[in-house]
Amino acid sequence: MSFRLAAYAVCIENESVLLARYVSPKGGSNWTLPGGGVEHAEDPFDAVIREVFEETGCEAVVERLLGVDSRVIPTAERLRPGPIPHHNVGIFYQARIVGGRLRPEPNGETAESVWTPLPAVVSLRRSGLVDVGLSLARSRPRTGHVGPVAVGGLIRH
Repeated sequence: MSFRLAAYAVCIENESVLLARYVSPKGGSNWTLPGGGVEHAEDPFDAVIREVFEETGCEAVVERLLGVDSRVIPTAERLRPGPIPHHNVGIFYQARIVGGRLRPEPNGETAESVWTPLPAVVSLRRSGLVDVGLSLARSRPRTGHVGPVAVGGLIRH
C-alpha cells in the first residue's frame, strides 16, 4: 500500500470556498482544496501555507486546525496511477487568504483556482477532500476526527 501525508486548506470568505482544479496525469480533472503532500521533515503547518501559494498564487495564514481524515483509496479509484491501494492521511486547516493573486500553478497539476459559492460546490465534479474539509469547517468536531464521507455521483477520491 502506498502512503501519503498531506495538508489541505479550507479557505471560506463571503460564503465562497477557494477551490483548485486538479488535472490528472491520466486525463480529466476535478476540483479540490488547495493543498498537497508534506515533504520529508516538513511541518504540515508550513506545508499547507506552501501548497496554497504553489497552487493558487495566494498567501495564506492558518487560523486553526480543523481535523484529520484517514482513508484508503482502492486501486481502481486512484487519480494518480498506481498498482496498489493508497492510504492518504489529510490534515485540514482553516486558513485565510491575506495576499497574492489567483493564477494557475506554474509547471504543476493545478490548472486554475477560483472562489466558488458554497451552494455551487454540490454540482461540481470534485474530490472527496472538498466534502471532508467543508464538513470539518461546519461541524468542528471536538476530537478533530471526521467519520467516513460517502463517495458517489460527481465526487471523486
